[in-house]
Amino acid sequence: MMLEYSISKLLAGIDFSELKMTWLRPISPCLWEDASIIVLLGFLGISLLDSVLCKCRKKFVVVEKYAVGTKVGISYIFSIICTTILLCTHLIMLLMLRKRNGAHCQFNFPVISSEILQMASWAASFLVLYRTLNRKYIKFPWILRIWWISIFFLSLARVILDSHFVITSDEHLGLADYVDILGLIASACLLCISIKGKTGIIFDISDHTTEPLLNGKKEKHSEAKRDNPYGKASLLQQITFSWLNPLFEVGVKKPIDQDEVPDVDFRDSAKFLSDSFDESLKYVKEMDGTTNPSIYKALYIFARKKAAINALFAVISAGSAYVGPYLIDDFVNFLNEKKLRGLRSGYFLALTFLGAKMVETIAQRQWIFGARQLGLRLRAALISHIYQKGLLLSSQSRQSYTSGEIMNYMSVDVQRITDFIWYLNTIWMLPVQISLAIYILHMNLGMGALVALGATVIVMTGNIPLVSTQKGYQTKIMESKDERMKSTSEILRNMKTIKLQAWDSYYLQKLEILRKVERNWLWKSLRLSALTSFIFWGSPAFISVATFSGCVMMGIPLTAGRVLSALATFRMLQDPIFNLPDLLSVMAQGKVSADRIASYLQQDEIQPDAVEFVPKVETQFGVEIKSGTFSWDTESRIPTLDGIELQAKRGMKVAICGTVGSGKSSLLSCVLGEMSKLSGIVKISGEVAYVPQSPWILSGNIKENVLFGKPYESVKYDRTVDACSLKKDFELFPAGDLTEIGERGINMSGGQKQRIQLARAVYQDADIYLLDDPFSAVDAHTGTHLFQECLMRILKGKTILYVTHQVEFLPAADLILVMRNGRIAQAGTFEELLKQNIGFEVLVGAHNQALESILTVESSSRVSEHAVTDGEIDTDSNIDAEFPHTKQDSEHNLCIQITEKDGRLVQDEEREKGSIGKEVYISYLTTVKGGAFVPIILLAQSSFQVLQIASNYWMAWSCPTGHAAPIEEKMNFILFVYVLLAVGSSLCVLVRSSFVVITGLRTAEKLFRNMLHSILHAPMSFFDSTPTGRILNRVSTDQSVLDLEMANKLGWCAFSIIQLIGTIAVMSQAAWEVFVIFIPVTAVCIWYQQYYIPTARELARLSGVQRAPILHHFGESLAGAATIRAFNQKDRFAHTNLCFIDDHSRPWFHNVSAMEWLSFRLNQLSNFVFAFSLVLLVTLPEGIINPSIAGLAVTYGINLNILQASVIWNICNAENKMISVERILQYSNLASEAPLVIENSRPSSTWPETGTISFQTLQIRYAEHLPSVLKNITCTLPGGKKVGVVGRTGSGKSSLIQALFRIVEPQEGSISIDDIDICKIGLHDLRSRLSIIPQDPTMFEGTVRGNLDPLAQHSDTEIWEALDKCQLGDIICRKPEKLESTVVENGENWSVGQRQLFCLGRALLKKSSILVLDEATASVDAATDAVLQKIISQEFRNRTVVTIAHRIHTVMDSDLILVLNEGRIAEYDTPAKLLEREDSFFSKLIKEYSMRSKSCNSLAILQT
Repeated sequence: MMLEYSISKLLAGIDFSELKMTWLRPISPCLWEDASIIVLLGFLGISLLDSVLCKCRKKFVVVEKYAVGTKVGISYIFSIICTTILLCTHLIMLLMLRKRNGAHCQFNFPVISSEILQMASWAASFLVLYRTLNRKYIKFPWILRIWWISIFFLSLARVILDSHFVITSDEHLGLADYVDILGLIASACLLCISIKGKTGIIFDISDHTTEPLLNGKKEKHSEAKRDNPYGKASLLQQITFSWLNPLFEVGVKKPIDQDEVPDVDFRDSAKFLSDSFDESLKYVKEMDGTTNPSIYKALYIFARKKAAINALFAVISAGSAYVGPYLIDDFVNFLNEKKLRGLRSGYFLALTFLGAKMVETIAQRQWIFGARQLGLRLRAALISHIYQKGLLLSSQSRQSYTSGEIMNYMSVDVQRITDFIWYLNTIWMLPVQISLAIYILHMNLGMGALVALGATVIVMTGNIPLVSTQKGYQTKIMESKDERMKSTSEILRNMKTIKLQAWDSYYLQKLEILRKVERNWLWKSLRLSALTSFIFWGSPAFISVATFSGCVMMGIPLTAGRVLSALATFRMLQDPIFNLPDLLSVMAQGKVSADRIASYLQQDEIQPDAVEFVPKVETQFGVEIKSGTFSWDTESRIPTLDGIELQAKRGMKVAICGTVGSGKSSLLSCVLGEMSKLSGIVKISGEVAYVPQSPWILSGNIKENVLFGKPYESVKYDRTVDACSLKKDFELFPAGDLTEIGERGINMSGGQKQRIQLARAVYQDADIYLLDDPFSAVDAHTGTHLFQECLMRILKGKTILYVTHQVEFLPAADLILVMRNGRIAQAGTFEELLKQNIGFEVLVGAHNQALESILTVESSSRVSEHAVTDGEIDTDSNIDAEFPHTKQDSEHNLCIQITEKDGRLVQDEEREKGSIGKEVYISYLTTVKGGAFVPIILLAQSSFQVLQIASNYWMAWSCPTGHAAPIEEKMNFILFVYVLLAVGSSLCVLVRSSFVVITGLRTAEKLFRNMLHSILHAPMSFFDSTPTGRILNRVSTDQSVLDLEMANKLGWCAFSIIQLIGTIAVMSQAAWEVFVIFIPVTAVCIWYQQYYIPTARELARLSGVQRAPILHHFGESLAGAATIRAFNQKDRFAHTNLCFIDDHSRPWFHNVSAMEWLSFRLNQLSNFVFAFSLVLLVTLPEGIINPSIAGLAVTYGINLNILQASVIWNICNAENKMISVERILQYSNLASEAPLVIENSRPSSTWPETGTISFQTLQIRYAEHLPSVLKNITCTLPGGKKVGVVGRTGSGKSSLIQALFRIVEPQEGSISIDDIDICKIGLHDLRSRLSIIPQDPTMFEGTVRGNLDPLAQHSDTEIWEALDKCQLGDIICRKPEKLESTVVENGENWSVGQRQLFCLGRALLKKSSILVLDEATASVDAATDAVLQKIISQEFRNRTVVTIAHRIHTVMDSDLILVLNEGRIAEYDTPAKLLEREDSFFSKLIKEYSMRSKSCNSLAILQT
């Protein structure tokens, strides 16, 4: 107690007003003059040295003789004007040397020296400016820019000293003071010009072009087709953002379209940024001498200049924000002593308040805009590099990452790094904010400031463990989101298989489980964020209670002015307190994301030296491999290919054959350099074209896919189209070759996709062709045509390596390679290999047996058959005359749908136009409990506001004004009431933040569940016409907005309105007259909002829409990276990616700029309302208003500009974010398939027993306005029989199968299985009882077991039995993990043939009564095919088997043949009866196949 008493007594003896004065009093009265003399001498000395040493600069451009004039920019003009003003001000100051106030130095020598040096310096500035124009600098010299920045801070210090002297000494403003203010304004202009740096000088060239000189280069943005107002904006336009006015003029009249959005500046273009980041990486490489440069150093080099400018604005903004709290005590004292000090002093105080707020507003808007712009630049640079890396990843690296994971790097991780850039300025602002706050508190409360500092440190350090925990949660959220997105992407990609196999419910449940894991981490994170919010809102109350309690204990008098100044300071401290944990959290997230991206960017790339390119003149070989050893997995002891020796002379045709998994495709990959080369030499001479086994088709029209970047040449194009049998397809397509192809060629049949990519290769006119089984997906006639026209005619003289399972194409080869277990087992011509008798004859024998079975049936069915000689039958005219092409029947017959959409299946992404409907808001707010929590949240926030105002009002009203000493007992009671009110307000915040978190997450979860169910139950046509990128955008980016942002954004709308009402209520208590200006200003603010919203809303929508193409294009490029590299098209695809980035950057950049445009105007309007209220308080006669209440009004009014702007800002921001809700609701109400299960109409567990399928007058059409694709199909497929379905492309085969699985619902008629109408039972009951082996084999990431039996319904024994039957048992057995062997994304680590065998294994396990084979063995060799056909016959002996085949021998042992033509049944009978008639369609198909097979040897003649 004694110690407390002693301290109190000691502190009571301190004159705090005197202490306050000494803080601002300089150590020496001439300190300012001394400092300025040092700066001036430095400037003059460096200028002199610079002029002597640097006669010419690197950054100036020599203008040629034909330059006829020079135009100066506004920056240069302003620099001349400001320099003139400053020269005149110092001349005036020199003339009125003896008329200065007490704040100036009273010694003549330093003052005269300073002023003379100032005039000399400004004269030198004129000379430098003249030289800048004369020497045509495009940027002001660095010495001049540093001088202008220095002079601004000197002028600012001078004005602050003058202002403090005038306020504290009760003196009037003199001429010298006005001159100083004028000098500050001029120096502030020069500061802005120095930051911008450009002179704006433009040169008129004699060819009538006018271009700014850009670092001596004629920079042009390659895509510059639109205006770029930002790049041309003057300094004033950049400060006020008025360069956006033309865009607003368009946007307010009509919804803005993408083409109407101006271009970004060339420094913000993806090309410029990508190159700049490249240079940064190279610089770091050279500096560190490493091959893997640090991404952190590269980012620093890339962003440092812009970040430094942003930091300067941020520090100015932070500093000027504390002028208000600093002056409040002076203002209250002025109101108490108004008669003594006069009105002029009050008006000067008001002007100071206004000036500080204006500087704060301008600086704040500039640093926020700068941070957004830097974020855009970083995003563009990183996305372009992630894309470029994706095109170069080695096969082993590629298997380490799924497409979904890499896309997450591109969207989520890049976003987190750009978020850190936003918070980066907090690093510079924090020390400034805390230092100024403690300084102001020390001036008002003396040692009480130390208590405030201690409380602040406690709050901030208390947040750090929360941040650490939050970091852990964020990492878990990212991991769980990655898993969910990976599965979602895979499910969407394989939706057809999932529906056909009736796995909808299983995969829906899988996604819900993954979402549940993500939701649990989200709940933990959001719960913690609610606690953080409580600390944020409660921290001013806690710090103020601690500080005031400390002051009372130490006996420091608490007057109204000091208390109000302290309260305003505590509210300002909210930002640094809250920003520190946020900064640490964002830093943690940013580091995790940067590490992930760095790890990805440092992955191994395709070996650049794997293939040696040799000029044609130096070698006779097109392809040469010596002692080659290659592996897909470099860590594996067993190489994939070993001992490869190959020499293919230029013009040779090399056929590659072998059993499934023998290494045929790998051999082509090693020639392309796709495999890791362990040893040996690979040489290539000439350009390469590649046709992969799995067709890779780009979204876009057919013509673009064929040209593939080459210029259009009509003769070559027509010849290519004819050779690839595409002409007739074009005639049937609604828009010919301009018909749009769906994602992954979804609306094209397998044969069409194969022919399109073959046409792409042929059109390239390359030297070397690598064709990986190009004939497997086409029928016999088309295959013959492709071989004769493409390989033997158009590509005659080219070096061709082609993989094939069709033996009939082998005799024409100059060299045949037989692959076995990764080695070339045999090599030679067809005749040579047959003579060797060591394996090749097995493949040929299987083919001959298949051919023999056809010929046997054919000969036994005909009494007389004429011999068919080579060339006797014109297959084109003969077959097509009887069997014409019909409307295109692809996998889903979607080309018909696009007739009325100008050949476009995939339409531009839909976006709503106009304002977001109130039903969207209502849907969001009432999703949980009908919106019951909303009133509770509003009540809690209102209670907080009332209690907070009450606590501050209590302190202002109860504390004495002026210098009266308060009674200690009274202060204890005052403090007790204040504590109660502060604690009550903090508890209200806790209630509010908890309810916001609970309601927001529940709403997000419910909307996600609705969207997920809607998408997975949508019909197949939805997935055919909707790129997965659009769906992924909604389930990732838009869902993240709902999970983490939406509830807070809407909450902030309400909270800011409540705060604004509270502030106006307090201000009106002091001076109700403020409503005179507040009401019209509010009306202007609302008008601005109404003017801003239409443009901003459409920009936000466009930004959302333009994000999907980046991800979609990236996904396509990853899938076809091998093809892109083979065709040497990396640069073209990278350029396309840059264009997509720019297309997204344009609306995004202008949207954030529009936000700043609005914020700037609202801030300035609020500043004038605040200034008006101050003038009122100064003008009102003494006694009308209590000075304490007036001070409280000023305390609240300081934040009026922020509050008033935040109301509009939060409403606009919430509407922009509400677009995500709108987009999710769009996909929550999709048209649905029929129910999966109809409880009162479920078939028995043994259905179907016999498997009889009956079609009755079946008609199928894909839309009401489209013609039928199946017409009056009436037939019965007997149970237990094998039925082959044949017909030309477009005859209706696929439509028939789709109708059977109800992928498409019958328009008329019915389909019955065992007398049960399939349309009357649930889809799951139907599809789960049928089996299908599709043409395109599908495998899911996971294990072998998971792919064969995803529902875990079978034992290991059954799985092994199925594997043995489908010829995979031995392969799996050899793998160490057996059934747990890894399957990577899309099954890429298994050959296409092996994938088809896995699909067969699924069917064998399912043991359905009905099996559909859709060309199921197209990618396997003849020997394996024969074994599989035998197994299918045995395993499905008493079951119904429906086979669609291009290879006729696969349906020859069928009991019945169904021939379709133009959607009708052309023939339906046993094979024998159909062959009895020579004019039957089936007879002609058999004749064609046998003719092709008999004449295969003669194809070799075509080479000669």
